[in-house]
Amino acid sequence: MAGIGNVFLADDGFGPEVAAALLRRTPPEGVHVADFGIRGMDLAYRLLDGYGTVLLVDAAPHGRPPGTLSVIEPDLGAFDAHRGAPEAHAMDPVGVLALARQLGDAPLPRVLVVGCEPLVRMRGDEPEAAVGLSEPVRRAVGEAVALVESLVEELLAVEEVGSR
Repeated sequence: MAGIGNVFLADDGFGPEVAAALLRRTPPEGVHVADFGIRGMDLAYRLLDGYGTVLLVDAAPHGRPPGTLSVIEPDLGAFDAHRGAPEAHAMDPVGVLALARQLGDAPLPRVLVVGCEPLVRMRGDEPEAAVGLSEPVRRAVGEAVALVESLVEELLAVEEVGSR
């Protein structure tokens, strides 16, 4: 599970907040939790470590009420493999997935995105940072922890059945 986002851009810090909450708990054996923040290059390389499934947690605008959670399974075949490297100090999940495809010989793991509809969306060129989540997004952190744990439980059960 990878929390991604920028804690200095208001609700974009959702992924790191969920990762921090999950890190205070004990994950099941074989499950790794990390806060990647804006370290896209690190995440691209980690995607090549042989995981079966990767859960990315991020703010994800879809025009729904702020704080709404969704689970998205992107079509990894649709990513342009020639997109290039992500910026060193920015997190562009699409670019990270495209870069990981370029870097590795093996197929990428299954990717699921747990997204939260933000209330406050910043571009990064504002004159001041905005640390902290809006109220609806802050309330969604606990719900996201429960959702991630439920997804992990389901994925581990499927994996166990498949290994028999």
